[in-house]
Amino acid sequence: MLRHLLAPLVALSLAGCATIAPPAPASTETITGSVSAADPRAEDAGREMLRRGGSATDAAIAVMLALTVVEPQSSGIGGGGFLVRGMRDGSVEAYDGRETAPAAATPDWFLKPDGTLPPFGESVRSGLSVGVPGNIALAMRAHADHGRLPWSELFEPAIRLARDGFQINPRLHGSLSASRDRAAFTSLGRELFFDETGEPRPVGHLVTNEPLARTLEEIAADPARFYTGPDAAEWSEAIAGATPRPSGMTAEDFANYRAKTRDPVCGTYRAHRVCSMGPPTSGGVVVLQMLGMLERFDLAALGLRDPRTWHLFVEAQRLAYADRELYLADSDFVSVPLEGLLDPAYLARRSAVIASGSTIETVQPGQPAGAPRALADGDEPEEKGTTHFAIVDADQTMISYTSTIEGPFGSGLMVGGFYLNNELTDFSRSPTVDGRPVANRVEGGKRPRSSMAPVVIYDPQGRPLLAIGAAGGATIPVQTARSIVGIIDFGLPAEDALGLPFIMAGGDGVFVEQGTWLADAIPALVALGHGEVSTRQVGLKAGAVLRTESGWVSARDPRIEAQVALP
Repeated sequence: MLRHLLAPLVALSLAGCATIAPPAPASTETITGSVSAADPRAEDAGREMLRRGGSATDAAIAVMLALTVVEPQSSGIGGGGFLVRGMRDGSVEAYDGRETAPAAATPDWFLKPDGTLPPFGESVRSGLSVGVPGNIALAMRAHADHGRLPWSELFEPAIRLARDGFQINPRLHGSLSASRDRAAFTSLGRELFFDETGEPRPVGHLVTNEPLARTLEEIAADPARFYTGPDAAEWSEAIAGATPRPSGMTAEDFANYRAKTRDPVCGTYRAHRVCSMGPPTSGGVVVLQMLGMLERFDLAALGLRDPRTWHLFVEAQRLAYADRELYLADSDFVSVPLEGLLDPAYLARRSAVIASGSTIETVQPGQPAGAPRALADGDEPEEKGTTHFAIVDADQTMISYTSTIEGPFGSGLMVGGFYLNNELTDFSRSPTVDGRPVANRVEGGKRPRSSMAPVVIYDPQGRPLLAIGAAGGATIPVQTARSIVGIIDFGLPAEDALGLPFIMAGGDGVFVEQGTWLADAIPALVALGHGEVSTRQVGLKAGAVLRTESGWVSARDPRIEAQVALP
């Protein structure tokens, strides 16, 4: 699958972000907690909940709801996500709000009657791509378990933003320009975000979204109606009506949706305990595998800017992603060899083929204990409409929450003032390859595989240290692992770790973020055996809260600071 990655990553670039902006000062918040999100207005929503005495869970839900309004291209109530909650005593919980395929979905869901695949865009801009949204169900379940404030209070900041209006920032404007085929797909989307000539409304334009304000008020008063009320029936009909098949989404699909609690996946890295989300996302496993394979190397002794450090990092990536493509999918439908993939002995065997002075000639999936033998690599694209936020509250409870609608503006279908996801295109559209079933094929009620990797980390003394994650499709585990290495191995401040140059293996080569000091290391990387090393401009979006000697610090990727600033 990664052979298809290099070209799409160019499209991930944030409009107008040709160079990395200087890091903005990190925010240190010591009284009620700390919040990091991709938009300052969503951060404010989370902080408001903490000031009112809310829990980290309350704050996370308020952030998710506010992002529905101000970051419609990336996330919101029309999509789903994963939330990892780490408490002071070391207990970790994981909530799965990933979208599900309708019951009528079959492995040939995306195929035309003649058995061929249509162009990808046709699959996206239709009801075929829409899964039952999971974010509200996740929020309901997490709030029932750990909320302190009344449910309705969590909606107040988002309702204000929708009704009173919010300004278009450069990042949203760039997304509207680059993805107008989705953003303007429905009349409501065109009315909200485009002028009479069809051009995106300018930076600074005040958008009021009264339909979304009403939707949020209804859910605030009765959350169950999102899945069982008249709106749910209307939304399912809209999805089915846009589906080029005789059967599609139904009101029963909405009514039957359930968010789930999952066992977190955990490991250690340099005596730190690292926990994340397991299947149906692949991201947590990939992060843990990369760190597990890197642990035997003294990266700190090599040095941050030594090309060998990043050569080793790339080699661990290649091995982890080979396993990801073959073995990871929704564990409710596929036998995932999770224990085998994370077994320290297995990771040691995988790491043993990594050398500091040369590259692995041919990377193959490993053979973890319990691995099925008859699976094939599919043809999944990568989600790009994603966001991450991290919160810690006064009790030192950490929340790491990654939320997505898959592509920019999801399916382009807008109902109730919000965009519906296109998460079902995270499945492999081809159900079999060379006669072998693809683990991540479409099935009714199944959750598509993701790359999202919300992580919480405890220091060697068992104290809460870091909540971190990222957006950006297949780059998510790499962004997250790179920043963890920056913090743990090199002692970098949060904003510097998030701003480290990006490097990733893809296809038959490696690409390095253009305009960074790591690009100067390309000749050394070639000499180490990485045959084709190119530079790319990439769109990255990570966030974290980190405990420091002076308190908890919140930070987001410095690359997006200019994009989220308002006039």
